Amino acid sequence: MATYGVGASDEIAWISEGQAAEPRPPPPPPNITSPGIVAVDITSKFVEAAATLSPGEIVKDGMFTLFESVAALEVAPPPHSSLPRPCCVGPMPLTLMQIMDPKMDSGCVGPGDEFEEMYDVSQPLLPEEILGIIDQLLCHEMSWHLGYPLSQTVFTSVYVEALLMPSPHSTNEATFVREPDGAATEQPMLLVLRAYCLAMLKACNHVNERIKSEHYYEEEDFVTNTYHRTLLDNLSTSDILAVLAEAEEFLASRQESIDGQVVDALLHRLQLRRLFLVAAECPVHVKDPEMAREPWTQALSVLPKIKSTHALAKAKDEAFSVKLQRKLASTMPPRPIVELGFDDAFRHLSRLFEDGSEIIGVLQYADSQSLLTFVATFQSKKPQPLVYVRTLLQTFLFDAMEVLGSMSIRQLLDDDLSIVTLPASPLLDRDNDDVEAMQDPRFAIAQQMELFRKRAAQPFLDIFRTACQNRCRVRRTLCHVIRDWDQLQAEAEDVDQILQVKSKEQPLLRQSATGDAPVETYALSLSSWAYLYKLRQMEWIVQLGFELQVYQPDELAGMYWYLNHLAKCRLEHSERIKGFVVRDVEEARLRRQRPSPAADEQLQRSLAYARLSLLDAAVTWELSDALCCLYIVLGRLGLLQSPARPLSEDRLRYDLRMKPFASISFPELPSFDLFSAGVTQTETTSEELLEYGEKAVAGAKKGLEALGRLSPTESFSLGSHDRWSALVKGALKSSIATGIAISSLQRALRRRSEGVGLEVRAEVPAPDKAYHDWWIVPKISPTPAE
Repeated sequence: MATYGVGASDEIAWISEGQAAEPRPPPPPPNITSPGIVAVDITSKFVEAAATLSPGEIVKDGMFTLFESVAALEVAPPPHSSLPRPCCVGPMPLTLMQIMDPKMDSGCVGPGDEFEEMYDVSQPLLPEEILGIIDQLLCHEMSWHLGYPLSQTVFTSVYVEALLMPSPHSTNEATFVREPDGAATEQPMLLVLRAYCLAMLKACNHVNERIKSEHYYEEEDFVTNTYHRTLLDNLSTSDILAVLAEAEEFLASRQESIDGQVVDALLHRLQLRRLFLVAAECPVHVKDPEMAREPWTQALSVLPKIKSTHALAKAKDEAFSVKLQRKLASTMPPRPIVELGFDDAFRHLSRLFEDGSEIIGVLQYADSQSLLTFVATFQSKKPQPLVYVRTLLQTFLFDAMEVLGSMSIRQLLDDDLSIVTLPASPLLDRDNDDVEAMQDPRFAIAQQMELFRKRAAQPFLDIFRTACQNRCRVRRTLCHVIRDWDQLQAEAEDVDQILQVKSKEQPLLRQSATGDAPVETYALSLSSWAYLYKLRQMEWIVQLGFELQVYQPDELAGMYWYLNHLAKCRLEHSERIKGFVVRDVEEARLRRQRPSPAADEQLQRSLAYARLSLLDAAVTWELSDALCCLYIVLGRLGLLQSPARPLSEDRLRYDLRMKPFASISFPELPSFDLFSAGVTQTETTSEELLEYGEKAVAGAKKGLEALGRLSPTESFSLGSHDRWSALVKGALKSSIATGIAISSLQRALRRRSEGVGLEVRAEVPAPDKAYHDWWIVPKISPTPAE
């Protein structure tokens, strides 16, 4: 039979809240004396039969389900518990089956093995062995950053366990040996390992607390469970830095007695730990970007030295043990240690510091649209930044109800309104807040604007917070956020009506769509602002669907058709907004003999944004239109493989894809008949579709070339222009590839009209193989000869 030891989880399981587990007297035996029942004592036979089982061998009934085994575990106590067991006719045999399974029971100990880990943390170690342990700890730390729990990574180190249990109250207590003279007799080289472990655990504490303080998804992004370990949260960072300094001085004094390369390797690793500790406190320097960036950039210069000296390390695998999971307060079954190679761990570590250094750029605020571009382009990086960096970005954006540590939410919101729809507008004049006369129109304007700000602040900030999540969550969250924007637009229309009267706004004569006499239209600035953001987010949802491979190849034509529909709506709306901005600019020039530099700057900035918005919407419209035509023709020619769907039909799939937009009041969701007509284009030949797509892709290419020539100021990408330009170049390459694919199909169709077979095939690449994640261009190639 297998033997068992008492783990912390077993003790906790049998302690009720506020009471210790004390032995209770066994219950009285059941009354089984009745006519027709003969009681037989089977204890000896049961023990004899159990003795024939090998350790870990299980006897399981074929009809015994996992649900029943979990229920049995909840009812029956563990075999080593002092609490009474239920009688054998109950769940006891079922519970034994689970307890004897080493995959389910961390207390199961095989023959010849020990329950406790017998590794001696005070044993002498070679400098190369300490280097090996440190590099292995680095691998475990990065595994934790990737989303694995501490129980399978950092907490598998016997040295970490020795430092944390019992929890030290000072750095003097944080030693591997807790005896009165343990620190004095400790091997000198262990001081280096101790300093590294203390700094690592303190950095893990900073990371853990930062992530828990921001918005993330437990188990999906990160595991913050510390299993009742403290991670040295009661020790100050300054004390840990002092221990690191002592270890560095010790190594410097041993340059002659130890291999110089090994000493330098250890010093570089201690230096990395010191820089990481300082970098983890960078939110303290939110108002000084250069000081906040300094430890990140210094660490990047240290990393190559760490990689080049890894070959000097000597592995010490016995210093890590899965048995330590038995001491953790966990309800999970034992899990193997996560083995992450040093090269992979170093790559993630390098990316962590590169992204950390890059993210400090967000503190240099230019305008709200540049801030949004920075966040969107940074979060779209491949691979995506680690969750710690993403939560650090959230801290910079939203900590203490301040944006970037210096701006109020109102400042950010007003800045964005002044860019999009209200340049140099009296509606945003701060002097309105000082008006106390209720009959003064400015009093009503200030009240209505404040009412709108309170309602719009949360949806506006949600755009930034949503962008900081993993890509799957971004799309899923946007599906909910657009409903708030739809409601905000409706409420903003009511506010616009009041402001229209109080500000005595003059209408603008615009040509009607039918070509009749011009009609009077009002700016409706607030609802126009909300509608523009809603359209952008609806486009992002569809585009993220391409990036995340939500759609099957035969659905791409329909989704590009709908993206084209949304882009057309945004283009029309951007043209409307630009018309009112141009009117404001012309009126401002006529009204002021001495123009205000600040007002002129806002007007010019708003004009630049209107041009950028029009150009971006036009490119999206043209390129999606071209890809829609291309995929329609591929479907007609049977070059797209459709998966078998025995329980599905076109209308049901349409309802599923359009579900996020079904509740949106405007733009109204196209009907299924209109969608089907747009996707099939039955009245248009394939040659005409390809010709139309060729013209559309030419327009997209021209627009993307114009986008690529914009400066950081004109493109509202200050601080992130390189990333923004890379995305534009990727879209430009996609448009060129689309043109090539259309030309290839046109040649194939001409050959077919001459009696030659089609002799081409289409391959839809994965998003990571495409030039741009949102533009999935099929590759048309000749059919290989048989």
